[in-house]
Amino acid sequence: MKKIGLFLLAALMIPLQACADDVKWKEGTHYKVLDEPATAKPEVYEFHSFWCGHCYRFEPVVAEIKKDLPAGTKFTKIHVNFMPGASEEAQNDATRAMMIGRAMKEEDKLNGAIFKYIHEQRAPVTNLADLKNLFVVNDVDPAEFDKLAASFGVNNMVKKNIKLQDQYRAYVRGTPSFIVNGRYQATFTQGMTMDDVKDLIVWLSTQ
Repeated sequence: MKKIGLFLLAALMIPLQACADDVKWKEGTHYKVLDEPATAKPEVYEFHSFWCGHCYRFEPVVAEIKKDLPAGTKFTKIHVNFMPGASEEAQNDATRAMMIGRAMKEEDKLNGAIFKYIHEQRAPVTNLADLKNLFVVNDVDPAEFDKLAASFGVNNMVKKNIKLQDQYRAYVRGTPSFIVNGRYQATFTQGMTMDDVKDLIVWLSTQ
């Protein structure tokens, strides 16, 4: 009888927890509902730039978000090309480099190398050749880099990145910016901790 009582109590706590989350995260305060179609499956888009210092400092939080997302929820970085501090051409080359890293299954490692190159070494990135040299230093074969840079697969990945940037450009006015399931844009308010940011994005992925 005691076990039945505990089971019923646990069952009752599930909707109470959902209600608590609904109270914590308020539409218009912590997130916006966009006039966009929902994605077919749960997916988090992070709009970011390698030239964005906030994005670089946000990387540890991104790692925690990825770990806590429900199974089957995809996390995709979208590199933007409209940040000050670098030409549009250089930013497009950085997008291509990111896609090369993604095609190699080394995206996190190579993204980290680009961030450190720009923000710690204070080195300029002016074209794809600069990024190739950086990748070679990080154990990427130069011939493989060239092959992937011109490949059909990477070209398609770059096109998809640009398409998503253009689709959500009206909403993305700074970086990092997170759009979840195609419809919800996270809003970070004063006083939120990094755990709050993570919890908000994970919660939005379930909506």
